[in-house]
Amino acid sequence: MSGEESKTPRRRIPSWVPQVLGYCLSAGCLIWVLHGYRWDELVPAIKDLDFRWVAVGIAADLSVYVVHGWRWNTLLLPVARLRLWRTVQAIYIGLFANEVLPLRVGELIRCYLLAHWNGLRLSVGFASAAVERLIDGFWMLTAFVITASLVKGIPEDLVILVQILGVLLILGAVVLLWVIVHKQEAHAAISESRWASTLRHVIEGLHLMGNVGTLSRTALISLLYLGMHMFSLYALLKAYKTDYSFWVAAGVVVLIRLATVVPNAPGNLGVVNLATMKALELFDFPANDGKTFSIILWGAWTLPLLLGGAVATALTGVNLGELRDRAKAGIREGPAAATPETEV
Repeated sequence: MSGEESKTPRRRIPSWVPQVLGYCLSAGCLIWVLHGYRWDELVPAIKDLDFRWVAVGIAADLSVYVVHGWRWNTLLLPVARLRLWRTVQAIYIGLFANEVLPLRVGELIRCYLLAHWNGLRLSVGFASAAVERLIDGFWMLTAFVITASLVKGIPEDLVILVQILGVLLILGAVVLLWVIVHKQEAHAAISESRWASTLRHVIEGLHLMGNVGTLSRTALISLLYLGMHMFSLYALLKAYKTDYSFWVAAGVVVLIRLATVVPNAPGNLGVVNLATMKALELFDFPANDGKTFSIILWGAWTLPLLLGGAVATALTGVNLGELRDRAKAGIREGPAAATPETEV
């Protein structure tokens, strides 16, 4: 066969397939949760809530993302000094996108906005987000080990999933450490291709962010970030008038976050409900109460973010669909490409 002979084009998975799979997963989980649910208990349960604790839980959840902004700024401090408000705004817009659009496109949007507003390369935003996820993963793994030591009956499939995530985290940490220590070798390892410039900027960003001081401070802020998320759920359990401890709430948050790793429908609807119900069952929470609490939890964690994200998006003067399109355009041009000139 001649080397000039045209190659058969690779068959690409249609873009709608992941979305359909995500919606099917969420729908299946929601059907599971609502099957046999006694709807007549929902309104009385909401009326019986201690709304002082509800307010505390919502405030804690909203504050989580201010801490997230602080953490992101701390991680990127060796690269650029960023304004906290702009970083938090980007995070809230990303969260808003995750609540209304499938497949967590908000992660892409928040990195695009951070790069656009601060004159950074998009690849640096992606690199910082990857480091965030790596640090979060180690704290989550640690929290899961503690939870597993306190609770009997952790599903075997979940244990296997955590073991797989643990291996991936170790591999990610090894790659990060190698890039930090062997910057020149990492540059040399990149072939000259369309993405070579992008990867070089990712490596440069990882190298700048990879000093011990920056990573240590980021890791400590990440612990606060996770702890506030746990406290939010603890406050909502108190609002539901249970006597569960903070450590139970921490265990439930760990299991919810692990269950929602896989992208699904907007707002994790269905998946977060099933994860909440099953996690609470491990702590002898009645099944129907677990379903009711999962609905209350989803509302308390989702509705305020929709409002805050809508306000943050409105302040840009650009609608969410346009932000998504601009972010995807940045990817198609190469994440290292300059940010668009259009003001946001």
